[in-house]
Amino acid sequence: MISIQNLSVEFSAKALFDNINYVINPRDRIALVGKNGAGKSTMLKIIAGIQSPTSGIVAVPKDITVGYLPQHMQVNDTLTVEQEVRKAFAHIDAMQADLDRYAAELSERTDYESVAYQELIDRMTTLTERLTYETSENHDAEMERTLIGLGFRRSDFTRPTCEFSGGWRMRIELAKLLLGHPDVLLLDEPTNHLDIESIQWLESFLINRAKAVVLVSHDRAFIDNVTNRTIEISLGKIYDYAVNYSKFVELRKERIEQQMRAYLNQQKQIQDTEEFIERFRYKATKSVQVQSRIKQLNKIERIEVDEVDKSRLNLRFPPAPRSGDYPMIADNVGKAYGSHQVFDHATFTIKRGEKVAFVGKNGEGKSTLVKCIMREIPYTGELKIGHNVQIGYFAQNQASLLDGELTVFDTIDRVAVGDIRTKIRDILGAFMFGGEASDKKVKVLSGGERTRLAMIRLLLQPVNLLILDEPTNHLDMSSKDVLKQAIKDFDGTVIVVSHDREFLDGLVEKVYEFGDGKVRECLGGIYEFLEKKKIDSLSQLELSKPSAAVSSASVKPRETPKADTAKPSASPSDTGAPRLSYAEQRERDKALRRARKKVEEAEKDVAQREQDIKDLEARMSSGEPLTQEDYALHASLTKQLENAMSLWELASMEYDELQAASR
Repeated sequence: MISIQNLSVEFSAKALFDNINYVINPRDRIALVGKNGAGKSTMLKIIAGIQSPTSGIVAVPKDITVGYLPQHMQVNDTLTVEQEVRKAFAHIDAMQADLDRYAAELSERTDYESVAYQELIDRMTTLTERLTYETSENHDAEMERTLIGLGFRRSDFTRPTCEFSGGWRMRIELAKLLLGHPDVLLLDEPTNHLDIESIQWLESFLINRAKAVVLVSHDRAFIDNVTNRTIEISLGKIYDYAVNYSKFVELRKERIEQQMRAYLNQQKQIQDTEEFIERFRYKATKSVQVQSRIKQLNKIERIEVDEVDKSRLNLRFPPAPRSGDYPMIADNVGKAYGSHQVFDHATFTIKRGEKVAFVGKNGEGKSTLVKCIMREIPYTGELKIGHNVQIGYFAQNQASLLDGELTVFDTIDRVAVGDIRTKIRDILGAFMFGGEASDKKVKVLSGGERTRLAMIRLLLQPVNLLILDEPTNHLDMSSKDVLKQAIKDFDGTVIVVSHDREFLDGLVEKVYEFGDGKVRECLGGIYEFLEKKKIDSLSQLELSKPSAAVSSASVKPRETPKADTAKPSASPSDTGAPRLSYAEQRERDKALRRARKKVEEAEKDVAQREQDIKDLEARMSSGEPLTQEDYALHASLTKQLENAMSLWELASMEYDELQAASR
C-alpha cells in the first residue's frame, strides 16, 4: 500500500536513516520502536509528507488517505468541541458540492454521445457510490461514541475548546483523526494524554475498526495489545519483525545470540586458516595447499554482529538538603472552577522522605492539586509547606515550554548559575547530549529528548521535594527504568502523578486516589492499593467512579450483560414534560431502537468472547500439551472480552440515557 524505498536522512552530515526499505500493507499494525532520538517521529513525518528525506522516496497511491497525529500541535480555540470535531466530515460536504456541480453541468450539456459526456457520468456514478458509503452511518452517533470513548462527557460537546487543557485538546484532534477513517493512521505517542479507560477504548478502536496503523508509543501494554508487527530503528538501520513488541524482544535477543555464535565460529575458522598459511607459506611442498587456503580466505563472507546501542541515560538527583519532618500538610483544601467543584476537603500529611502517587481519572484534580501546591492557582483551605522545603517541579507541559530556537547547551546555560556552569557539558553528556548533540536546536529534538532536557533543570540546584507530573511521557522504556531508579535512590520526598502502573510499582509507598470530588489516602504500594480496592488494574479504578449511568451499566465479571428493555416508558404527561410532535416522537423511537440493537449486538459479542475463552480453557485443562501460543491466545481473548465489555457499557449508557429521556 505504501512503499518506503531507499530512504536516507542526514542531520549535520550524520545519518539518521541509511538506505531503508519496507512496505506498509493493509491491516498492518506496526509499532515503531527504538531509543529516544532514533528517528521514530521523523519517520512518521516523512510518511505523512510533512518532512522530506535526504534521498529515497515514499510511494503513496493517489487513492490512499493518510492521517497523522503528532506529539505536539497547535489547535484551534475558537469553536466548540462539537464544531471542531465535525471538521472530520468536511470531505463529505466537499463531495456533495462536487456532485451538485457535476449534476448542474450534466443538465446543460447536449453532447450525449461524446466521450466527455460519458466520463462525466462515470465521475458522477463513482462519486455517488462513495458518498452513499460515507453517509451510510449516522455521523452524529459515531462522533458521540468517539468523544465519549476518549473521555468527554456529553455536556462537554458545547463547551469552547479554549476551556480545555492541552491534553484534552489533543484528544479532540485524535477524535477528528479517527472519525476521518484514513487508510493509514500514523500516531505519535497517542496515549500520553489519555487515562487508562480511554487507552482501552483506543485499543479496541484500533484493533477492530482501523485499517493500517503505524504508531510510536512507550506504553508496552498498549503496543502489545494493538500491534502485529514491530519495526526497530537502531543506529540508522531497521529490523522488521511480524510479531508484537514482547515477542520482538525475545526474537531480537535470539538473533543477536545466533549472530554472535556464528561470528565466533567464523573467527576461529579464519584464525586457523591464517595460522596454516603463515606456518607453511615458505614450504614448497605445501604451496598448493597454501594458495588454496588463501583463495578460501578471500571468498569468506564476513559475518557482522548487529551493533547494539550502548548509550544510556545516567541520572542521579543531587543529595536533598534536610527539610522539616512534614514537607507538606493539606487541611480541607478544595478547588472549584465556577460551579464545578473539582475536589474538596482534601486533608492529608506527607512526611519527609515519603514517595507517594496521585492516581485517578483525568479531570479529577491530580494536576490541579499540584498547581495548588505550587501556588499557581487559588484554592480554599490551607496548604502548609514545611520548614526549609525546596521544591523541584516537573510539569506535564514542561518540555513544550522550551524555546525551540535555542541550542541544547544555551537552554541550560541560561538557567545555570554559579559553579554549576562549569559542569554543563558533563551534565549534558550524562543525559545523552554529549558532543555535537549539545549544539542541536531544541526544535529538532524528539519528544523524549525534550523531556530529558527539561529534566536537567531539576538537577541545577539541590531540592528536597520532587513533584513530577507525568514525567514518563515521551521517555523510552529504558529511560523510564533509569528515571524510576533515580527516584528510588533520591533521599528526599517525592510526589508522582502517573497512570503508569509498572512505573509506580516498587516506587511509591502511599497512594492518593482522586475521584468523586474527594482525595482518599491509601497506605501501601500501588499493588497493595489495587488489592485493597479488589480491582485488577488502574483501569478498573477509573471505571469505578460513581455515577448513575455507570452504575446502571455495571455487571459482574464473566457474566453476560442483559439489556433492560421491558420497562414501559412514562408518557410526557406523567412527567410534566411538553408533548412531542409525531415526527419528534418517531425520531426518538428510532434512536431508542438503534440503541437497543447496539446493546443486543454487544451482548452477543460478549457472549461469544466468553464462549471462546471457555472452549480454550476446557482444552487447556484436558491434559493436552500446551504451547506458548496457547497462553498468548488466552491472554488475547481475555483482553478482547474486556474490550467487548467496555463497548457494551458504552452502548448500555447510551440506551439508558435515551430511555430515561423518553419517559
